[in-house]
Amino acid sequence: MIEEKKAETSSVRVGDLAECTVEQIMPYGAFVRLSTGQRGMIHISELSFNFVKKVEDVLTLQQNIKARVIKIDEKGRIDLSLKKVEERPLIQAPSSREEKDGFEKKMASFLKASEAKIADLNSKMNTSKGRKKPGGRSKG
Repeated sequence: MIEEKKAETSSVRVGDLAECTVEQIMPYGAFVRLSTGQRGMIHISELSFNFVKKVEDVLTLQQNIKARVIKIDEKGRIDLSLKKVEERPLIQAPSSREEKDGFEKKMASFLKASEAKIADLNSKMNTSKGRKKPGGRSKG
């Protein structure tokens, strides 16, 4: 029986896109049958990027869908997501060196502009203070 579980869990991996059929709808999500014969669940929070009040607003019984495998726990339970269907598999690198360099350049540019604005503001404040002191107000 333990060998059966291992065989089942080895047929899909985290990051895979799976063909599924909705078998059961619960208030917290939907249970689906994968094309491999395995059973999985899509939590209500993984159905859409928009707020979902009822699972039935997104899915219907016997509906065929594609879902991304996002987790397989130690008991072999499979968690899936509709939100992550369009995303790259989870195994790929999250960012490249070019993206990091681009961010650092933007941050340096922002800091330079910010410092220039602060210096300009301080200069204007000191100039306006300097004009008011010598003249003073006369009473009379």
